[in-house]
Amino acid sequence: MPNRRLSGSELEKAHRLLEEIRLKLDALACGDSDLLFAYRRKISKELVYDERDGPMVRRKIKTQKRREQNDICAVCSNLLPEKYAVLDRYDAPKGYTLENTRVLCESCDRKVQEERRYT
Repeated sequence: MPNRRLSGSELEKAHRLLEEIRLKLDALACGDSDLLFAYRRKISKELVYDERDGPMVRRKIKTQKRREQNDICAVCSNLLPEKYAVLDRYDAPKGYTLENTRVLCESCDRKVQEERRYT
């Protein structure tokens, strides 16, 4: 199932919020481009963690799921590669939990993303 998309009015609100955030970051940095860059990176990273959890949380879940799946891809049943296996969420807004995830090989992940119409 594709993730929810914003309506036109919701998109406008998001753009207004983004503009407010940009103005506040500019003011906070007081013209220092290096500081502005650092603020943007920090905010960006923390927002990603809000959505996806931190890397250690995901790594722990991925390790446990690989063990549960006997290192087998949940879609094609082939052996998972040592690197580039993907921790896939069934329902993205529900986050990275043991119940809401599975591990896929890279090829199956691409197919699943296409089926979900992710771009």
